[in-house]
Amino acid sequence: MASDNNMKSAEETYSGFLSWLKIGTIITAIVTILVIILITT
Repeated sequence: MASDNNMKSAEETYSGFLSWLKIGTIITAIVTILVIILITT
């Protein structure tokens, strides 16, 4: 069984990963829209 310290560290790492994933998803969507606009013009 994992100790409390390991769980806290793991939760912080996972939380950070999720925030970077959300930011990356938004940036990817914006870049995709810009590329589509550039291609269609």
